[in-house]
Amino acid sequence: MAVLFLLFLLTVSVVSADEDGFIGVNIGTALSDMPSPTQVVALLKAQNIRHVRLYDADRALLLALANTGIRVTVSVPNDQILGIGQSNATAANWVARNVIAHVPATNITAIAIGSEILTTIPNAAPVLVSALKFIHSALVASNLDGQIKVSTPHSSSIILDSFPPSQAFFNRSWDPVMVPLLKFLQSTGSYFMLNAYPYYDYMQSNGVIPLDYALFRPLPPDKEAVDANTLLHYTNVFDAIVDAAYFAMSYLNFTNVPIFVTESGWPSKGDSSEPDATLENANTYNSNLIRHVLNNTGTPKHPKIAVSTYIYELYNEDLRPGALSEKNWGLFDADGMPVYTLHLTGAGTVLANDTTNQTFCVAKEGADPKMLQAALDWACGPGKVDCSYLLQGQPCYEPDNVVAHSTYAFNAYFQKMAKSPGTCDFKGVATITTTDPSHGSCIFPGSAGRNGTLPNTTSLAPSSNSTTSGCHSVYIYGAGSFTTSVIIGVLLMSVFFL
Repeated sequence: MAVLFLLFLLTVSVVSADEDGFIGVNIGTALSDMPSPTQVVALLKAQNIRHVRLYDADRALLLALANTGIRVTVSVPNDQILGIGQSNATAANWVARNVIAHVPATNITAIAIGSEILTTIPNAAPVLVSALKFIHSALVASNLDGQIKVSTPHSSSIILDSFPPSQAFFNRSWDPVMVPLLKFLQSTGSYFMLNAYPYYDYMQSNGVIPLDYALFRPLPPDKEAVDANTLLHYTNVFDAIVDAAYFAMSYLNFTNVPIFVTESGWPSKGDSSEPDATLENANTYNSNLIRHVLNNTGTPKHPKIAVSTYIYELYNEDLRPGALSEKNWGLFDADGMPVYTLHLTGAGTVLANDTTNQTFCVAKEGADPKMLQAALDWACGPGKVDCSYLLQGQPCYEPDNVVAHSTYAFNAYFQKMAKSPGTCDFKGVATITTTDPSHGSCIFPGSAGRNGTLPNTTSLAPSSNSTTSGCHSVYIYGAGSFTTSVIIGVLLMSVFFL
């Protein structure tokens, strides 16, 4: 043991920090009501999220991310690894289609080759390093290798004997892959991508790992885990996982490859077998993780060396198979509403915008214009929304189309009904957003510019066609333009139910 102790004390740490740590998010797509790319980007902007990782290279989302400055990691899906790893031409075509076509407008900074290949599709392991090299060669040919790094995310389960961290090593059966992989990462200035889940370590420890230790909660000194070989103190599981990876690389004589954590998080809901998958624990873990990373705390092995981390994940994915917890790792629901409000005092601005009360009801992208027209008629009629602001010459008349006008009416009803559940549906043509739809002088109800009140339109004269009691305005559009405001009597009114 004394020999080991001296060995690790003499190990020279040459991992260096070339920038502060950042918090990013993973964006999954297994949602029954996936937000549109523009809605996804609006949420990223509202939450000041500047780093995202995609599990593919979705063209529509990459286009929506253009000119935002958001740093994007795109991914080669697992089912494409075999083809790319066996053909330089296939790799070059993938880069041309999914990277070159989008830069520099979209700020692509990394390509993740698959996800957890060694543990999920081990038959692709023999071509994994070739896939990285072929993709990198295509970047070199386009002079993009300085801007875009290439790596592959690993499950922390490839690390054996992970505590104490100083004794950790990679599963030796993967040495034929891991050694050339680390040489590639070292030679290209890339980083080791690691998926670190203290939740699973805690769940699988059979009570050995305290919950507080997994959640970054403060521990009394006598409860901290101490690595007997290095005398390093570990106050949380996350740091122990990361340092285990550093030591495992050191075991193979690689000491200058930095680590990026490509996935980490905590589920907010689980079934009876997962009692610690709760809103409070998810909030505690992610809030503490964000603070830990942004404070550039580093790890006991590499203090002050930031461990940039992507939270898993932006949205709850209701279509993800498996246990209930698998569907509930998201920070937000599909409608942009936060699953919980993170406790981020003193942790910077990323994800610190509480959008709980900043919600609006808008027309759903691609909705049938006839359905929108019927819903608009209902809102301005039986729904008793004051649609005077939509009349010609009024602030919200432009743009003069059914989408814009129905959005105003839907939102006015939604705000009037105090955002009650079910009041933003309109037979499926409306959706909730956290993006304020106000524009120019048209300030929507609920906007900070209106303090959440409906417009006072008592000074607006009625239309020349209008009658008095029992009648409502119906806004009719022909070929996408506002035609007229027609008044129909109660007996002729068609009722459109929410």
